[in-house]
Amino acid sequence: MASYIIEGGRKLEGEVDISGAKNSALPIIAGTILNGGISKLYNVPNIHDTKMMFRILEELGCKVKKDKNKYIIDSSRLNSCDIPEDLMREMRSSVIIAGALIGKNRKACFSCPGGCDIGSRPIDLHLKAFKELGINISEDSGRIECSADNINGSKIRLDFPSVGATENIILSSVLAEGETTIINAAMEPEIVDLQNFLNRMGAKIAGAGSNVIVINGVKKLKDVSYNIIPDRIEAGTFLCMTAMNGGEVKLNNVISEHIEPVIQKLEDAGCKLNIIHNGIELKAPKRLRAVDIKTMPYPGFPTDMQSIFGTIMTVAKGTSIVIENIFENRFKYLDELSRMGAKYTIEGRTAIIKGVRKLNSANVRAKDLRGGISLVIAGMYANGKTKVDNIEYILRGYDNLDNKIRSLGGRIHLYNE
Repeated sequence: MASYIIEGGRKLEGEVDISGAKNSALPIIAGTILNGGISKLYNVPNIHDTKMMFRILEELGCKVKKDKNKYIIDSSRLNSCDIPEDLMREMRSSVIIAGALIGKNRKACFSCPGGCDIGSRPIDLHLKAFKELGINISEDSGRIECSADNINGSKIRLDFPSVGATENIILSSVLAEGETTIINAAMEPEIVDLQNFLNRMGAKIAGAGSNVIVINGVKKLKDVSYNIIPDRIEAGTFLCMTAMNGGEVKLNNVISEHIEPVIQKLEDAGCKLNIIHNGIELKAPKRLRAVDIKTMPYPGFPTDMQSIFGTIMTVAKGTSIVIENIFENRFKYLDELSRMGAKYTIEGRTAIIKGVRKLNSANVRAKDLRGGISLVIAGMYANGKTKVDNIEYILRGYDNLDNKIRSLGGRIHLYNE
């Protein structure tokens, strides 16, 4: 079991480079299956989840090689469509490999994926979409088998703008017959990145970034070289961490348009932000002001930032109302923060957070990825020494986190028991 030991009460100051986007890298890695050839990926974050995706590709017969700042994936030797159950259970995003396998070989066998326990995240939308593409689905003892002689383009209307379902439809239909239209598609920047990657490969996809995406099937795809976009959630994390600790930071490798809702709320809280070329500068106030947030699908306030922003509001002046509209179990971090002195009440999907002057150090436990990083942020603020256990969740999504924090003057150490 790994833990972070944090000595809090220090301002964060300096520059930090933001890594590639976790939520872009995962579907793009899955998409390397589709060309049956060579894909070179740059700016891939060195995190647990990308390592697991590469392991799955290798189990399916692909070759993966790291060469300095790039990964080279050779999918010409793909020889299996059966995703190992133990790897599927490691993370939820593994389900998007199913769409790529179906798109390439018209077949996939997999189990229900695992990941963070932040609420109900069924794959019903994925399976319903597969059926609308003419894919046969059978389920037995928790295993799902998908197969089709041909995949025919269709008009698919999603009940909810699910990121994963949108990605799986795209991946399964780029080599289909005819035209596929996704209505009520997810609009996240990571969807745009997937579209750009596949189009560089020779796909014909248009509309990503809007709620209607059109995929015209092609016969084959070619080798590709691609640079993954920066991680907007990591950028928001470091902005909030600095804001809570009264510091001043410059973030490099950031697309500010991707985090406009976070920037606006930080400005409302009293921070001064300056958008520069390929980066953002933030100067924190002496004390943050309370603001309200409500999570919504993109371009609304991101659910992945809810626990992070809610944490910095625990020491803001006033009372904040935080409404979580995406996942019902995303307030677990507040139970841990209460051990540090945070004051709050929860009513359904709403948390009412009353700001306090200080937080106390404590032993706390990460229960999911974003809730876990929230405890690290609180530990950076609290006086004394905080221990964050179960950080395997955090390592799933943050590249070189402790070194980046130390480069800003923070005191944090990874401890393996």
